[in-house]
Amino acid sequence: MWTSKSLVFMIFMLFLSAGMFAQGKKLITGTVYDNTGTVLPGASVIETGTRNATTTDFDGKFTLEVAVGGSIEVSFIGSTTQKVQITASTSKLDIRLQNDGYQLAEVQVVAVGYGTQKKSDLTGAISTVSADNLVKGTISSTEQVLQGKVAGLNIIRPSGDPAAGATIRLRGGTSLTASNSPLIVVDGIAGVDINVVQPSDIKSVDVLKDASATAIYGSRGANGVIIITTKSGTKGVSVVYSGLSSIGYVTDNLDLLSANQWRSYMRETGNKDAIDFGGNTNWQKAIEQTAISQSHTLSINSGKTDSGFRASLSYLNNEGVIKKSGLERISGNISAYQYLGDNKDVKFDMGLFANIDKWHPIDYTIFERAYNLNPTIPVYDSNGNFTSVNYTLYENPVEILTNRTVDNERHRLLGYFKTEVKFLNDFQAVANISLEHNAVAGGTYIPTYAIIEGRAESGRAQRTYAEFTNAQGELYVNYNKVIDKHNISALAGYSYLENIYEGFGAQRSGFVTDAFSYNNLGGGSNYRLGDVYSYKGKSNLVSFYARANYGYDGRYLLTATVRRDGSSRFGENNKWGTFPSASAAWRISNEEFMSGTKNWLNSLKLRVGYGVTGNQDGIGEYKSLSILGVGNDSYYDPATGRWSLAYSPTQNPNPDLKWESTRQLNIGVDFTLFDRITGSFEWYQKNTDDLLYTYEVPQPPYLVGTMLANVGEMSNKGVELTLNADIVRGDKFTWNANLTLGHNVQKIEKLSNPTYKTDVIYSGSLHGLSGMSGQYSQIIAEGYPVGTFWGFRNAGLDAAGKIQYYNAAGDIVAGDALVDADKTDLGNIQPDLTLGFGMNFTYKNFDLGVSGYGMFGQKALNATNMMLNDPNRLPTYNVPDDFLSSGITSAPKYSDYWIEDASFFRLQTLSVGYTMPLKYKSSKLRVYLMGENLAVFTKYKGVDPEIGLNAQNGVGQTGVVDQTGLAGPGIEKFNNYPRPTTISVGLNFTLNN
Repeated sequence: MWTSKSLVFMIFMLFLSAGMFAQGKKLITGTVYDNTGTVLPGASVIETGTRNATTTDFDGKFTLEVAVGGSIEVSFIGSTTQKVQITASTSKLDIRLQNDGYQLAEVQVVAVGYGTQKKSDLTGAISTVSADNLVKGTISSTEQVLQGKVAGLNIIRPSGDPAAGATIRLRGGTSLTASNSPLIVVDGIAGVDINVVQPSDIKSVDVLKDASATAIYGSRGANGVIIITTKSGTKGVSVVYSGLSSIGYVTDNLDLLSANQWRSYMRETGNKDAIDFGGNTNWQKAIEQTAISQSHTLSINSGKTDSGFRASLSYLNNEGVIKKSGLERISGNISAYQYLGDNKDVKFDMGLFANIDKWHPIDYTIFERAYNLNPTIPVYDSNGNFTSVNYTLYENPVEILTNRTVDNERHRLLGYFKTEVKFLNDFQAVANISLEHNAVAGGTYIPTYAIIEGRAESGRAQRTYAEFTNAQGELYVNYNKVIDKHNISALAGYSYLENIYEGFGAQRSGFVTDAFSYNNLGGGSNYRLGDVYSYKGKSNLVSFYARANYGYDGRYLLTATVRRDGSSRFGENNKWGTFPSASAAWRISNEEFMSGTKNWLNSLKLRVGYGVTGNQDGIGEYKSLSILGVGNDSYYDPATGRWSLAYSPTQNPNPDLKWESTRQLNIGVDFTLFDRITGSFEWYQKNTDDLLYTYEVPQPPYLVGTMLANVGEMSNKGVELTLNADIVRGDKFTWNANLTLGHNVQKIEKLSNPTYKTDVIYSGSLHGLSGMSGQYSQIIAEGYPVGTFWGFRNAGLDAAGKIQYYNAAGDIVAGDALVDADKTDLGNIQPDLTLGFGMNFTYKNFDLGVSGYGMFGQKALNATNMMLNDPNRLPTYNVPDDFLSSGITSAPKYSDYWIEDASFFRLQTLSVGYTMPLKYKSSKLRVYLMGENLAVFTKYKGVDPEIGLNAQNGVGQTGVVDQTGLAGPGIEKFNNYPRPTTISVGLNFTLNN
């Protein structure tokens, strides 16, 4: 029987049901972003517990009708799934997904040479660095963006000079005379100058480490391969501006006596030969300046389904902390793509990179002069002229900087056109043609009033020009087929490369006016043999290559490659070389017996690879042929009645000349733990045979006393560890960290054979240092790594302040009692451990990033300190402050007394930023503050422990001599261009449509 209470209850339930029915379903709109605020096209949006779903469009937007009170789940490959409750008030959603380290590792696409693969399918040792993780800041040399980012890859920039490049070593050097730098590949074009691409144009960098990955590049892959993929072909419409303004200053100088300290010491010692010139000059500061630098980049991108283009324009003005130095660069890049056909079976790609550099190389003798000069000498005399004091090596460094003009200009150009055609469902043909052209022009003028060279030669003018052209054509076919659980792919291709270089130069002296600078060489009246020169060379490389990949059920993976190179550089008996490799991987985590570990071990893969690669850079053009050259002698030709220059053989033929060959075994493990930590561990062993070196040969039967030949052997072995961790992965706060570690051991295994013999190769010349003429600090010998210091072991100071030494028997003796047999191994320049480290934090719209890198265990010869700690320098020359308390009373002699531990860790960058989302679509504005080179932790006593590995000043592809002033591998010898500490303010603006 119905009661009043029952009736009220029924009416209430009817109203409630009506209300629920009235709410029913609701149309929801929204936009999906990643953790950086970039829209995510193709993200999945599904109503929880139903089949009602949609995906985001090109702008990351979606529309879906869902039940009120329910929820939606939003997901995207490489990101964590986010669940959102739908209420009556819900109408428009902005959803930000966080990166999922495990999923990203599984689906990440990696460049492997003539193609790409998913990272999960790799069988070789390949490290990838995305654009977000590259080094940021005032970058004047593109290789800097990888410093500390890849385990086993050492980027050493030994100078703070903006125009100076860096030394790149991957898993140790493999050659004595050839290049030890990895091959650079940009958008599929191999062997290009890395600085043709600017950091802002880089999308990702893949570093191919082991021979199973690099053998596809044959005789150019022994030192590894760095593949740069640019942002061409990016989908979406956007305008991006990035600007950076910075102040750089010197924080580390040598601690030399100030004028007051010098005067005080002379008074205390009663030195009657001391001359006080009345000034108070810090000569190091006198050649330095506060560097004001700036960089700006504007890029426009319009990428659609069928076609698109991207263009960028960059400007960099990196002012050096040494007066008159600096680098100014303007660069541009344009790329475009176009699909044809209903199924997009045909695609055209084109790209053009260009930049112009202008810089002013400085004379590195200014550093030695700045250390030498008495601090009481003023920069200018009473007449306002540069002060000049007539002592050897005593020229005014400010005058050297001011009274000479050196202008260099480099033009780089890289263009390519690529066609891709899909046919027969599973095949794709690719044709790629490219042209790289580099040209460098230089002008130098030393006026008639310049103290060094100018006065003695009545002025000197010089002009130089060098250019390098690299033309390539590639044609290859890809095949991809999935049959049930079998995944099959194959590649076959052909490549042709033509390299041409040429240049010339001229100089004159004896000018009666300085008005023309270097623009009128004919105005000079003096010229000598050798004042005019020119050169030209050409080489060709023809290659055939193939690769096959097989995968079964995502668990078992196999890869095999082979390349056959024919080079004009090789000798008549070795025109062709074959470079094979094979590798396999086992995804252990996909096995049934591993199902119980999924909650903590998300992924585990074991890789093994072996291959052979080559290095032909040490051969150069025409090295296998007999060559005639102009000698220094002349002869009288009675037929013409003139004296003529004599030609004579300058090179013996070697028909057996060939590439250096490197065999490498690599074992690696990739893993993902707790869905938070991804990493890889690598063990490798490299053995290089047929090392090139120039040996002495008997005359006769040879016409020339030296010959380039393949003889030696070298080994490198080591381990590497890479770790990435998402420590905190929240909606408002994230914290991730990365760590790279590398350890390499190098050894020369062989230097001689029955035909070509040498016991020891002396290197690390000390020529130019007082009392060191004809002396060497290092040896290259069997059983030792390259860069081994060889000399006397010190036993400290005796009571009289003289350095004592150990002889071969272990007895302590004076320096004049030593003989060559007493010399021994004093350590080497090879680091025991290399390290890279970084952390990134985000809280709401704030971000904080810190990165650093270090090298540990390497030795360095502080030859600068060795020369400055000489009691004979006073009172004429300056000395270090701590020399006065050192107790040293004898002139320096090369020994391990001056060899130091050059281990260091550098705080590379520290940045803090704020990103402001803008109302217009997914546009955003970020402002940030950044510090670079903020601290260096080291016991090294010199200006900077990061010392170059180049053996000597060298000539690069363009034929231009490197201006870094390096004395030798691991030797600091008055080449102390300071590395600045830089504080920058930056702005990034992204406008999306």
